[in-house]
Parts: sequence; structure tokens; C-alpha cells
Amino acid sequence: MNTIRAAAPPDFRGGLAGTAALYAATARLGFRRQFAYPQAAAWGLITNFFFGVLRIAVLLALFGARPQVGGWTAADAVTYVGLTQIFIGAFSLFGWTDFMRAVHRGEVVTDLLRPTSLLPFWAAQDAGRAAGQFVLRGLPMLALFVLVWEARWPAQPLPTLLSVLLAWACGFAFRFLVNCAAFWSPDAVGIGRFAWAVQGLGCGFLMPLAFFPAWVGSALAWTPFPAMLNTVVTLWLGQKTGAAAWAALAGQLGWTLVLFALCALALARGLRRLEVAGG
Repeated sequence: MNTIRAAAPPDFRGGLAGTAALYAATARLGFRRQFAYPQAAAWGLITNFFFGVLRIAVLLALFGARPQVGGWTAADAVTYVGLTQIFIGAFSLFGWTDFMRAVHRGEVVTDLLRPTSLLPFWAAQDAGRAAGQFVLRGLPMLALFVLVWEARWPAQPLPTLLSVLLAWACGFAFRFLVNCAAFWSPDAVGIGRFAWAVQGLGCGFLMPLAFFPAWVGSALAWTPFPAMLNTVVTLWLGQKTGAAAWAALAGQLGWTLVLFALCALALARGLRRLEVAGG
């Protein structure tokens, strides 16, 4: 006579540990992938530095003989340019279409077969990519700006570091949300191009937000875009300190959570209508 035994309850601690290890391995692979083409990274660094020189020349010409513009000094402007060039690769400020390509090519089905949730998997992968880009291009760029133009070091190391991490997370959530348009549109790349242009303007990459009219800054404060770069700049330069700095971090965290919730919603609805090879 066969005896039916109740299944043992799952070991949630082991499961969580295993899942965390899997995401860590995914991030590690994303990091290592950035070192596959060191020459491309070197040329990217040279290109970023060249355009950084041009941007510094334009901003310093704006200052002329004036000691400040919009409450910024020339040294602040130089450091701002350095920061924007440092985080171009890590924050994918020129756009990111990896997930929409995976959807259009049907490769997302492979991701769905993995023993992971789709959104955390792509987040872990992008975290590794961002870290690799920062090591390959960000740190050398920071060293160049410090040596050549005496760019400033962060006035508040811990809040600035937290702000950098939140800026990446917020930016990733926005990029992933835009990429989810691939579930509904065969031309999601066009939607992405418009989104990256808006992001570049709203996050303060194209020009410091302090240089815009006050009403523009007030309007952008109601959007998540400043949390993707401008908050890092203000904390790095020491323009917000103490309680104001922690309030800025709270704002970044809030927008990050909102955007990740929207990503989860868009992903769930998009997967319901996903068709691959007519299936």
C-alpha cells in the first residue's frame, strides 16, 4: 500500500538566498560583459572627454567675467560637466533599447523560462552593466577632470553615494517602462528616442536646471527626471545639505518606487498580449 506523505514546507530562507545569489550572478555577468571590448570602452572615454572639453568651453563662455550664474560658480560648472560625462554610460543617458529588442525578436520568451522574475532579472543585469561602465569610463573620466580642471570632490560622500545609486535605479525604471512600449508598438524605438530627449532635458544633462527659468524648474520638480541626475549634482556640489539633502534622497526613493510599480503593471499587461511566432 502506497503511503501519501505531505510535502515539506518550502525553505523560504534557502529560496531567498538562492534567488539573491542568482541575481548577484546576473549582475556579475553584466559587469564582466563590459570588459569584452576594452578598445570600444577606451574610444568611448576619449569621445566623452572631447565633448566634455567642448561643453566646458561653452559654459565658461556663459560666465564671462561674472563670478556666478544662477548661483553657480565657474568651478561648479566644470564639476557639473565632469559629472554628466562620468555618468553617461552608467546611467545610459543616450538611451537603452535592450529590452524592447528582446520583445521584438521574441528573445523575451527565453527570459520568461528563467527561474527569476523578469523585472528584477533585467534590473540586476543593468546594475552590473552600469557598474562596469562606471569602472571603465566613469572613474578614468573623474580622474581626468580632477587632474586637468580641478573638479570638486563630493561635499557629502555618503548622501552623494546613495543619490548615485538611486539615480541609477530611478533611471533604469524609466528606461524599462519606455521599453515596455514594445509590447504595443512595432516602432517603440521612435518612442524611446523621444523619451531620451525629454529625459536629457529634464534630468539636467543638456544644461544645469538652475540655468532654466524658475517656472521650468518648478514644473520639472513634479516629474521624476531631476531624480535621475540633477539630485546627484546638487548633493555633489553641496547645494543641499543636512535635512534638505535627506529630503532630496527621499524624493529620489519615492520616484523610484513609483516607476518600478508602473514597470510591474506595464510588464504584466504587456505579457498578456505577447505573441511569439504566432503563439
